[in-house]
Amino acid sequence: MTKVDCNIDVHHLTRVEGHGNIHITIRDGKLVEATWAVVETPRFFEMMVRGLSAERVPFLTSRICGICSISHSLASIRSLERAMDIIVPPAAERLRLLAMHGETLQSHALHLFFLAIPDFVDTPNVLPLIKSHPAIVQSGLRLKEAGNAISALTTGRFTHPVSLVLGGVSKAPEKKALAALKEQLEGVLPDLEATDEFCATLTIPDFVRETEFVSLYNGRTYPFIGGDLLSTDGVQKDENDYLAMTNEYTEDFTTSKHTRLSRDSFAAGALARFNNNRAFLHPKAKETAAAFGLEPVNHNPFMNNVAQLVECHHIVHDAIDMIDTLLDDPLSELKTPWKPKAGKAAGAVEAPRGILYHCMETDETGKVVKGDCIIPTTQNNANIHLDLKALAAQALGDGKNDKEIQHLCEMAVRSYDPCISCSVH
Repeated sequence: MTKVDCNIDVHHLTRVEGHGNIHITIRDGKLVEATWAVVETPRFFEMMVRGLSAERVPFLTSRICGICSISHSLASIRSLERAMDIIVPPAAERLRLLAMHGETLQSHALHLFFLAIPDFVDTPNVLPLIKSHPAIVQSGLRLKEAGNAISALTTGRFTHPVSLVLGGVSKAPEKKALAALKEQLEGVLPDLEATDEFCATLTIPDFVRETEFVSLYNGRTYPFIGGDLLSTDGVQKDENDYLAMTNEYTEDFTTSKHTRLSRDSFAAGALARFNNNRAFLHPKAKETAAAFGLEPVNHNPFMNNVAQLVECHHIVHDAIDMIDTLLDDPLSELKTPWKPKAGKAAGAVEAPRGILYHCMETDETGKVVKGDCIIPTTQNNANIHLDLKALAAQALGDGKNDKEIQHLCEMAVRSYDPCISCSVH
């Protein structure tokens, strides 16, 4: 009977959203199996939007995720506005982008400081860091609080927005509140510097598996709302061609679909956005990337954590500049009147974890007759699965023991910052 040298079973990985399992089998010193399996139950949000009026849909789809509610709301709004030819006032577009910045900042801060960093300092969670590194934990809290403040001011709530509506936004923030928010954002710039210094002391695992990276791209700015779909392998498609970009398929060991494009898998997220759009980052964000040796095209999934930190720099500086523009704007035109129309279009946004697609079809009364959502973590799950196989094999060849192999594989999954419950659309 063949001896089983190592059997790693991580039943519900911790410090991620949702439920996913890692299974690794090593027999006679050889890797037999390495699997990343999502075990969540499908949630059927696409069925729920059928028959709803277009104006109600974004309030439902924002409930798909408590972390990325702004992204889901804006993906639906963009899809419906494109389907019904609704033009949004410039000031409303700026407020929407600022709202996206708030969500991304609070999400990245949560992941970096409270979910990922414990892996790099070998603690089971963030609690030991409160005693050993209180200053860095406080920096993380202030950055997340700043993201929360942006979200609340621009959307009316910390999560599940109420002021993002078809045609624009329903309420303008007070100028006094915008000025106070700018001051708060300027106050967290030292926290970003402190985070750079702390993260520079951490050892990032040396692992490379070449893959394809997919993100939005507009050729002018670092993308968050709309644009072409671009891969590092040279594929570029229109926003409405999202199905050809994702090519979803099923596997019998996981409840989440997988996706592919030019290779067996691809990755979305902060590292994908960086790899495709580094040129459009704020200068300070470029400095941070250079300090960590992050250059496109980087194929180390652990560097997604660094890419998130780089994006935090970009977001804070860009938000400060955007607030200056909004302070000079009368904010008198924030919503365009619209009429129901039959149509169909996709809306793509860059959620914190990667490119998010909503596609809505409306009838002549403005009711949704069909909806489709493809989630960033859905797009990442195949890449995570193949990363685990390559990483476990590399660690085994390097003479790592079972605990070390398990730790590295857990770190690899967490580096993607997966939102597992959302991925079983």
